[in-house]
Amino acid sequence: MRFPLPASLPEPEPRAREHSARVVRAIHAEIERTDGFITFARYMQLALYAPGLGYYVAGARKFGAAGDFVTAPELTPLFAQALAAQVEHMLATSVERELLELGAGSGALATDLLDALASRGALPVRYRILEVSPELRERQRASIGQRAPTHLPRVEWVAELPAEIDGVVLLNEVLDAVPPHLIARRSDTWYERGVTWESDRFMWSERSLRNARLRELATARFPSAGDFVSELNPAAESLVEDLGRRLRAGSLIISDYGFPQHELYHEQRSEGTLLGHYRHYAHADPFLWPGLSDLTAHVDFTAIAAAGERAGLTVAGYTSQAAFLLGCGILDRLRETGDPTSLAYLRAASAVQTLLSPAEMGELCKVLVLSRAGNKSNRDGPGFALSDRSRRL
Repeated sequence: MRFPLPASLPEPEPRAREHSARVVRAIHAEIERTDGFITFARYMQLALYAPGLGYYVAGARKFGAAGDFVTAPELTPLFAQALAAQVEHMLATSVERELLELGAGSGALATDLLDALASRGALPVRYRILEVSPELRERQRASIGQRAPTHLPRVEWVAELPAEIDGVVLLNEVLDAVPPHLIARRSDTWYERGVTWESDRFMWSERSLRNARLRELATARFPSAGDFVSELNPAAESLVEDLGRRLRAGSLIISDYGFPQHELYHEQRSEGTLLGHYRHYAHADPFLWPGLSDLTAHVDFTAIAAAGERAGLTVAGYTSQAAFLLGCGILDRLRETGDPTSLAYLRAASAVQTLLSPAEMGELCKVLVLSRAGNKSNRDGPGFALSDRSRRL
């Protein structure tokens, strides 16, 4: 979940500051080893994923009320209960009936989705979780073991993508954390934005864009005229293409913040979409407390759909999160929580409002489903019954 930019941010505690200082030293050393300049993609990779140091692999709490942001599954179990309607439909066409979740965060989605599928009599044979953080793997294991111990035997943690996948792959707020390249066009000259070290701090720097592929993508996607800075994310596209090639049968469900290409690279977004997240505040400084602050950029859903198609997948549906969840029956699940005047119902209703509101997650977050060609789940799942925006990609 994303929040408005604040006037000021809460200060980190001393131990957290010490950790951030270690991350700064590691990135600084990398800059010194590479002629005083690294691409922003490399900076973000180190800030988020450097072994033992990066934001997603160190031990600080990241998700939920005590962390830096709240993802949709953590707001309410109703998110997973609604998603279960789409997943059940897709698993019905799968032989192996497996689920693979990338980046399972706190484990909330896995726990609630397994519960919801069990109530539908549609449990997968196994639920695999690919998680890069050892600390998060243990937190997920503890959460599932505490909240849903009967499901724990069918959950398996993997260190790399399986060679073949037969079932459903879940990517919930994963692609926006894949490090992008920052490309700038100024006076018809192309640059790649990167990071240098000056006056004892990180500074922006730009060098001539030498990567022919990035220049080709920027030329095709950016507005035709005027100065413009934005993100390109071939790594996210490669991840989806790789998943597609491994998907023997089934579908990918991708939910994230983003736009189709013509909206993402609109002239009104001439400075890109990069944001940091710290203690439930969004901020615009990617150099603020590295290792303590999340970094994200919006997803180019047109490019992600094209990546899936290169791997032989087809677009089974694309819509807003609100339309998807409504189609999957989230309001029916809300009514089942009980007395509309009870505190539990009111809390659930508030969370659903956040998930559905156009001003919050309902419109900003999109859902894209890519399916193996010929899969019977194409275009007849509940998630796209109310709205399918595939033609806008």
